[in-house]
Amino acid sequence: MIVHAHTDLLRMLFTLRGSVVKRIAVRCLMVTLLAALIVLVERHYPAFFYPVSATPFTLLGLSLSIFMSFRTACYDRWWEGRKAWGRMIIEVRSFVRESAVIDDSTQRARLLRSLCAFAHGLNARLRNEDDLHAATPWLPKDADISAHNVCDGILRDLGERCSRLASEGRISEFRYMTLEQRLVGLSEVQATCERIKGTPLPFPYTLLLHRTIYIFCLLLPFALAEPLGWLAPLFTTIVSYTFLGLDAIGNELEDPFGRDENDLPTDSLVRLLERDVLSALGEPLPPLLEPVEHVLS
Repeated sequence: MIVHAHTDLLRMLFTLRGSVVKRIAVRCLMVTLLAALIVLVERHYPAFFYPVSATPFTLLGLSLSIFMSFRTACYDRWWEGRKAWGRMIIEVRSFVRESAVIDDSTQRARLLRSLCAFAHGLNARLRNEDDLHAATPWLPKDADISAHNVCDGILRDLGERCSRLASEGRISEFRYMTLEQRLVGLSEVQATCERIKGTPLPFPYTLLLHRTIYIFCLLLPFALAEPLGWLAPLFTTIVSYTFLGLDAIGNELEDPFGRDENDLPTDSLVRLLERDVLSALGEPLPPLLEPVEHVLS
């Protein structure tokens, strides 16, 4: 995630960090060269140039703008993912607080460190990485966690241990229910993130949008060449940068759990949970993750 303390006008205009310019530069350049070629033909070989009215492009541009507004669904996915991770922080902190009644410090440490294992495992799972490898440093050596669904296995193990504490009378039935509610909340967080990760935007909509954008950008110079002359490539570039850029941003935010510059800073959120758990256990705290060149991972 891009983090800028203060963004002045000059930086806003020329910064490349977090921008989609690098991803669409080649396509914008091709559209600009095409527009320049069309203007050249119109100026030197008018007999080979057929002027096109700008009216159809006005209507097409309006329709395209409406289509692009639906790309805000990608931001909604990004924001829903951030809310899910925010809920995870709430549930973990609540579990830490409510587990203070457990008098066995070793047993409590095992439970709380398993919460860190869950966060690390989910973070790796959402990035298509080895979730068991990510969670193992925080799991006890005798933990029997299935590699099929590591995060669910951790929650199941936590639930069984809390149930055992209740059956042994070491925590009250009410306390067991409150701890179980926290585990249910973490399970819902996992399901929410997996739903976002595993449900792409409908392909026909994406295909239609891409085709319409390219048709619009490639045909626009024919309408601008005669009235604008050599200004046509400039305005064509601006329009193509806008539409292609919005489309690229939507593609990037569609999966908010990766390692792109504008994805969610899940590594930083996991480190925050580590500090909360280790603080409750009285252990040394690792430092908070800081942005590197304005990018918070």
